[in-house]
Amino acid sequence: MYLYIVRHGYPIYGPVEQLTDVGHRQARALVKRMVRSGITKIYSSPLRRAIETAQPTADALGLPIGIEPWCSENLAWSRFTRDLGNGHRTWIWNIEDIGSFVRGSNRDAGDRWYEIDAMEPIVNGRDGYAALQKESDEFLARQGYVREGNEYRIADPNDERIAVFCHQGFGLTWLSHLLRIPPNIFWAEFDVTHTGVTLLEFRNRKCGTTVPRCLFLSDMSHLVEDEYADARYQTHIQL
Repeated sequence: MYLYIVRHGYPIYGPVEQLTDVGHRQARALVKRMVRSGITKIYSSPLRRAIETAQPTADALGLPIGIEPWCSENLAWSRFTRDLGNGHRTWIWNIEDIGSFVRGSNRDAGDRWYEIDAMEPIVNGRDGYAALQKESDEFLARQGYVREGNEYRIADPNDERIAVFCHQGFGLTWLSHLLRIPPNIFWAEFDVTHTGVTLLEFRNRKCGTTVPRCLFLSDMSHLVEDEYADARYQTHIQL
C-alpha cells in the first residue's frame, strides 16, 4: 500500500474559508500527478480547503471523497496550540526559539517529549497525541494494516494507493506518529508546503509485518511542471 498525504492549496482562512485562485490552480496542478500515480482511494479532512483541493483529483478519477473528521485541522488546533493571552492562540511550534525543542537533552526525550520545558505551554499535547495515534491506527486498520507496537501487522495485503488531503498542523503531527519521530523533533525540523505531497510505502513483506517508509516529503514537482501554478507562492522555497 502507498499512502499519499497532501496538504491543501493556498487558502483564505476567514471569514469564509476557501481556496484562493492560486490555491485552486495548485489543486488543478495535482490532477495529472495523482492520475499518473494511480490513486485508488481519496480521503479528506471535513474542512472546505481540503475538500476543494481533493475535488479536481476526485472528479478526474471518478472516485468519491471519504470524509475523515479526525483529520480536521480544527481538532489538531484544539490539541497542539498554546495560549498567547487576550483570547489568542498559536501552534506550539510557532515560536522564534524553535531550537529549544531539540536543545541539549530535549532531543533525547523520546516518548516523554511532552515533559520538556518547551512543551509547557501546550494545551493538550500528551492526551491529544495519544488520541491522534488511536485515530490513525483505526484508519490504517481499515486499510488492512494493524499497528502492533512500532510496526504494522499486514492483515490484508494490498496495492491500494490512498490519498489523504489534509493540513499542515495535523499532517506534521500525523507524520511524527507514522514515522516514529517524537513530535518535538518533527515540529522543529520538518514542514510541508501547500499541495506538497508526502508518500509513505507500506511494503507487503513476506514476514507479515511492515513499517511505513517515507519515499519523499512535501514534494512540489507538480507545481514546477504546471505553468499556471506558482510554486513559490507562500512557501519558504525559492525556485
